[in-house]
Amino acid sequence: MSSPYVIVLSDAEDRVLAARVASGRTEHRDRLRAQIVLDAAHGVANAGIARSRHVCVDTVRTWRRRFAAERLNGLTDRPRSGRPPVHGPVVRAEVVALACALPAEHDVPLSRWSCPEIARELGIRCQVSASASSVRRWLAADALKPWQHRSWISIRDPDFAVKAARVLDLYAGIWDGQPLGPNDVVVCADEKTSIQARCRCHPTLAPGQARAIRVEHDYRRGGALAYLAAWDVHRGQVIGRCEDTTGIEPFARLVAQVMTAEPYACADRVFWIVDNGSSHRGQASIDRMRHAWPTAHLVHLPVHASWLDQAEIYFSVVQRKVVAPNDFTDLDQIRERLAAFEARYNAVATPFNWKFTRRELENLLQQLDIHDNPAHPQRQAA
Repeated sequence: MSSPYVIVLSDAEDRVLAARVASGRTEHRDRLRAQIVLDAAHGVANAGIARSRHVCVDTVRTWRRRFAAERLNGLTDRPRSGRPPVHGPVVRAEVVALACALPAEHDVPLSRWSCPEIARELGIRCQVSASASSVRRWLAADALKPWQHRSWISIRDPDFAVKAARVLDLYAGIWDGQPLGPNDVVVCADEKTSIQARCRCHPTLAPGQARAIRVEHDYRRGGALAYLAAWDVHRGQVIGRCEDTTGIEPFARLVAQVMTAEPYACADRVFWIVDNGSSHRGQASIDRMRHAWPTAHLVHLPVHASWLDQAEIYFSVVQRKVVAPNDFTDLDQIRERLAAFEARYNAVATPFNWKFTRRELENLLQQLDIHDNPAHPQRQAA
């Protein structure tokens, strides 16, 4: 029996359907529907199409009829309501409320929530049985991930803005509102403590095909040392030294090493930006520096603001490229490796592309003020 729905394709429809059949990216269902319509357009009966495409005759009738009525638009799926939700908005709101509270607030002995733990707590509190995957889907809709955590530290230095702005001005080549002279130098100094010599019990294996570097887990301790470095902000060069420990005297030796080398020995002013470590803390360190080196000016960062110290960026490079994975036979090997890396690094180093300026500092402090002050007009407006 012939179908009452005779398919006659336009040139454009024929090209579209043929492209769907030929493309390797077409989904199987879309390719099948296009093949059914093309076969029908070539005069093949429904039963013949069903046999060649390995589907039932009703499937062929459905897509022939829909194409005849709606053309290409008829080959797409109808909107479907889907399965009705098992849990209503009240349950979802309870899950979100749990995720936005610390477990300790509900006397739950956990440090943070996971989806299975929230589902379990939901069953205890609300006698509602929800799967962990449902909980994960609801939280994803609100961009909540309570199993993650992020550490932070608040600003504790009352003069944070003034001290930070002074350092950022030096990075920008300004001091006391005036541009630095051509013979002024800005140096960031810091210490990387406790670099250990860990001699592995078996040699480290080089990487191979589909294999990472292999480092023996067991090791023998060979002691530890400190690495002190001074980073020239505007020249992009580093001067460092290894010491047995940190302290006032090791830091003084680093300063002497820098100040007796060029261009620092002949500089008009050398600004030393340091954190508040015990080696160079307080007014006493400023007085010591001025007495020993009259052209040196010690500038302290705010408390807990090491992220403003460019020397920390250099130390992160050292950690990635020199120290990790830690595989040194003894402390002498560490000293030699660090000294060789300095020379290699200085050969190609350029100043860091520092983008955090006074403007970004003001924006950050304003955001923190809005966050910490519930009575702030912008927070009340939100």
